Amino acid sequence: MPDRTTLATAPNQTASSLAAALRRAVWEVLAQSLRVCRELFVVMVPVVIGVKVLQELGAVPWLAWPLTPLMTLVGLPPEMGLVWATALLNNIYSAIIVFLTLNTTLTQAQMTVLATLILVAHNMPVELGIARKSGARLRFQILSRFFGALILGMILNAAYHASGTLQDPAVVLFAHPQADPAPSLWLWAVGEASKLVSIALIITALMAVMRLLTEVGAIGLLNRLLRPVLAFIGIGQAASGITVAGLTLGVTYGGGLIINEAQSGRVDKRDVFFSLTLMGLCHSLIEDTLLMAMLGAHLSGILWARLLFALGATALLVKCSARLAPGLADRLLWSDLARTPAP
Repeated sequence: MPDRTTLATAPNQTASSLAAALRRAVWEVLAQSLRVCRELFVVMVPVVIGVKVLQELGAVPWLAWPLTPLMTLVGLPPEMGLVWATALLNNIYSAIIVFLTLNTTLTQAQMTVLATLILVAHNMPVELGIARKSGARLRFQILSRFFGALILGMILNAAYHASGTLQDPAVVLFAHPQADPAPSLWLWAVGEASKLVSIALIITALMAVMRLLTEVGAIGLLNRLLRPVLAFIGIGQAASGITVAGLTLGVTYGGGLIINEAQSGRVDKRDVFFSLTLMGLCHSLIEDTLLMAMLGAHLSGILWARLLFALGATALLVKCSARLAPGLADRLLWSDLARTPAP
């Protein structure tokens, strides 16, 4: 029978062990977050600077010119090509500012089509850089997102036109505060640095939450819940974590986790590719959808059609890629990565 001294010291030993385990977990999460942020910012910082240079040179309108004829295919005014070009090169917020500056009145159907184009294909330099670092072939990701956006836009335009729905003017609830049209380089750099800090904090919080959810078994439960949907479209169970991160947070904010999981070797390169393709066509279901709704876009296009289109296109891609020879698939779709040890 244990004596009183043993009974008295047992709770202290348990508390000490838990504190040590907590400190170890915190340091592991911070180290992992630092490594992931380094990988992510290597992609993002040059892109942010490059886009700023293009803006200062006034090159964005010239880049929008090739998109002008495509606007007629989706039932939009030609000047909306500038809005989409801005989204392609930069983020959704920049495209919103350009749209509000143009002061163009669109029907709700047109606004839904424009918003869907932006949601499917935006911030391409950064998000494609993340996809490349995760093992996806860059050329296919460019084509899938650009033409995926156009095809979905054409489908929505035809459906709204044929049914005669959403023909009233879009009610724009989103109002962006007037900003300095020519901020100093210092103010611009401070603003961009604050964005990077925010992304780093979000990545760290995400890693901590993922660690906690893994410890309590929530990730396993989530995997089981997602298994029918992922199995239906052909994505393996191990990719469910990064798929959920991309669908909910977006490719940029979920990018650190995506790169980390892809390079760890825990997820097969094919599943990483299919997951990235699905996320490319449909991601940030909450924040970005709400932003577009504030511009007057309808949920039928920016949420439901986008999600169904992404699931269907990914399922079709899984079926078609299975017919490709392994060497051809490696050259066209995915590649092997230099694996980093799993934490």
